[in-house]
Amino acid sequence: MSESKINYNSGIGFFGFLTLLFIAFKITSVIDWSWWWVLSPILIQWAIIIAVIIVVMIVAAITSLIESRW
Repeated sequence: MSESKINYNSGIGFFGFLTLLFIAFKITSVIDWSWWWVLSPILIQWAIIIAVIIVVMIVAAITSLIESRW
């Protein structure tokens, strides 16, 4: 029987690190930004994910439309 190896990424990533850094700066009064800007890396990350999903759906729809016409 073959053994399969599963690797899990357990890091917080760039956007997670940036968010934690901004929160620490906000709490220690290093920056005087609104909480919207402090938490913006999380929002940007989700916006990128949603944009990629929309692009993939549009490409799939166009491809399906082109294939159905042939």
